[in-house]
Amino acid sequence: MIFKKRSKMRIKGFKVLDEIILSVPNIIKMLILSTGFLFIFSGCITLGKDFPAVNVSSIKIGQTTKSEVRKLFGPPWLSGNKDGELTWTYGNYDYSLFGERKAKDMVVQFDDKGVVTTYTYSTTEHSE
Repeated sequence: MIFKKRSKMRIKGFKVLDEIILSVPNIIKMLILSTGFLFIFSGCITLGKDFPAVNVSSIKIGQTTKSEVRKLFGPPWLSGNKDGELTWTYGNYDYSLFGERKAKDMVVQFDDKGVVTTYTYSTTEHSE
């Protein structure tokens, strides 16, 4: 045993046995839990869903359809409406308090026939 404390106290006529025991197995458990909490709360978070950025150049305005975009990138992370047009958003955002922050996103808009009218692609991974 590393630390053992026993004390007897009286509280309103009752004997109370206060015992604190810290043994090697208990200390190891506390260290494992502390390490786990450190990893969990280290300030890292990932949002969105990864998508193959190499396929972005395959999108052709006025030609590429919704089904082709879905084949190239999978289902969108977000779907909505912008300026009256169906809009799909693909995004992957990695944030860290201690490391490098990485992000990439792509927003694709479709007309009422399901053909791409415009798209944007942005990333933090660039050589400029």
